[in-house]
Amino acid sequence: MVSLKEIKTLCHQYSIQPLRRRGQNFLINQGIIDKIIKAADLNKQDTILEIGAGLGTLTKAIAKKVKKVIAVEIDRELVKILNQELNSFKNIKILATDIRQFDPREYNLKNYKVVANLPFNVTGLVLKKFLSFSQKPDLMVLILQKEVGERIIAQPPQMSRLSVMVQFYGQPQIIAQVKKNNFWPCPQVDSVILKIDLNKKQVKNISSDFIEKFFNLVKAGFSSPRKYLINNLIKHRLLDKTTGQKIFLKTNLNFKIRAQELSVVQWIDLAKKI
Repeated sequence: MVSLKEIKTLCHQYSIQPLRRRGQNFLINQGIIDKIIKAADLNKQDTILEIGAGLGTLTKAIAKKVKKVIAVEIDRELVKILNQELNSFKNIKILATDIRQFDPREYNLKNYKVVANLPFNVTGLVLKKFLSFSQKPDLMVLILQKEVGERIIAQPPQMSRLSVMVQFYGQPQIIAQVKKNNFWPCPQVDSVILKIDLNKKQVKNISSDFIEKFFNLVKAGFSSPRKYLINNLIKHRLLDKTTGQKIFLKTNLNFKIRAQELSVVQWIDLAKKI
């Protein structure tokens, strides 16, 4: 059972201090770990990629329920601790690397899941990397900043580029709220457990060329969120005024609609018409 006492004892034993610049906030509540495990729906055939293994408390809990865990950790001092504390687990592979340099293809990762207590400063990078990757995970279960989680699951009229990106590739839902006092050191903000089921059927038959054009369209649409969407698209030369009005009429979009008011389905429909 993980606890504040256990985490502090480990840090004292190995003479380390959590590094704020790397977002090292260790979970100290076993109940939160149990909720992550349940959300990931783990089984003995699963391969799990864990990003930011830290002191290995979540890693241990996962390893007991799955076939294999690939635990990525950038901090060399923490890697030493992981190698020592997890050496009895034969199904854990510890990688001392930056997730930005990690390539799932090197490890032939297929039908895998991503589970992570993410440092807040890499959240956007991790989402973009794994959602747009050719070998996507089947599922992602992440602890991330509450505000970011709420932005991801937002619906019209509160959409953003982030919510469009995540909802294009999958179905996100907040599983649980995680108060900041469930971590040590205590971060400044609360968190959530976010689960993303990747909807592969939606993007399975869509070409990479269309996906690139789709996100260029979304980027242009959100370039000035307070302005009307059609004007943003004209400004970025994705449409001229006459063509734009015809396409908006065909897609049942009001000329005064703004980017944040469109659902992902409407964005896809608009992209296909353009």
